[in-house]
Amino acid sequence: MSTLAHTMMTTARSADTGLAGPGELDRYHYAEAPTTSRVGVPSWESAEPDLNRAGRRAAGSRGRGLHGQLVQQLGQMIVSGDLGADRPLVPEEIGQRFEVSRTVVRESLRVLEAKGLVSARPNVGTRVRPVSDWNLLDPDIIEWRAFGPQRDDQRRELSELRWTIEPLAARLAAGHGREDVQQRLVDMVEIMGHALGQGDSVTFSRADSEFHSLLIQVAGNRMLEHLSGIVSAALQVSGGPVTGCDRPTESAVAHHARIVEALGAADGVGAETAMRQLLTVHPDVERVVPAPREH
Repeated sequence: MSTLAHTMMTTARSADTGLAGPGELDRYHYAEAPTTSRVGVPSWESAEPDLNRAGRRAAGSRGRGLHGQLVQQLGQMIVSGDLGADRPLVPEEIGQRFEVSRTVVRESLRVLEAKGLVSARPNVGTRVRPVSDWNLLDPDIIEWRAFGPQRDDQRRELSELRWTIEPLAARLAAGHGREDVQQRLVDMVEIMGHALGQGDSVTFSRADSEFHSLLIQVAGNRMLEHLSGIVSAALQVSGGPVTGCDRPTESAVAHHARIVEALGAADGVGAETAMRQLLTVHPDVERVVPAPREH
């Protein structure tokens, strides 16, 4: 096993136990599936008052401490519909309910405003905005939708978006021929193979996420590069047998290897074809290609 593979597998196991571990992939966060559903919670009365528990699933990713946990809690409540459109959000009420300072509440609401979930106006206060105003490409909102009442729509939409983005990125990346990137992709395939053999799904997911993010980043298209976070979020919240990347399989490793081979040969068409096969082949799925929807 390569040094890189050993480092990633050690890091993944450390992260899984909550302990700090070596390796640059510590920056990646993998959300745990929630154990309870908040569907149907009518208002503040049923909200989880303990922020350490309520925000445990994603407190370590895009926000830390009370501020990050409050963003997580309020964001989940808005996206789930517990706090509906045009619902007023009173800072004093939020502070009392969750036992946090006014500063924490104010900073949290600013983050939610940047995501399009709330708006603050003079003489009106802060109110929840309709879904049409949300930044649906924000990784946090992707995660909240994927684990809320809209989970089926969110996961389908992510699958369709990946089907559009990643084959194109693979074709474009084949023309760059950077040896360092090629070697890194080879390393990721090696790591996935070792993780598969050891039944280490955490390490497999980390390597899988880096593989796809790196591929998009080297495609030479800045707009596609901007979408790499969306693909990472999609991999983290896939939660079902939709693509060949959802869980460790020999088929998934083989398809990743074929993509790397095509990239090394500067075969754009081959890389695109291999990516489409990766995104559509799964042994547990009858409908493997995203089908057009009737409108």
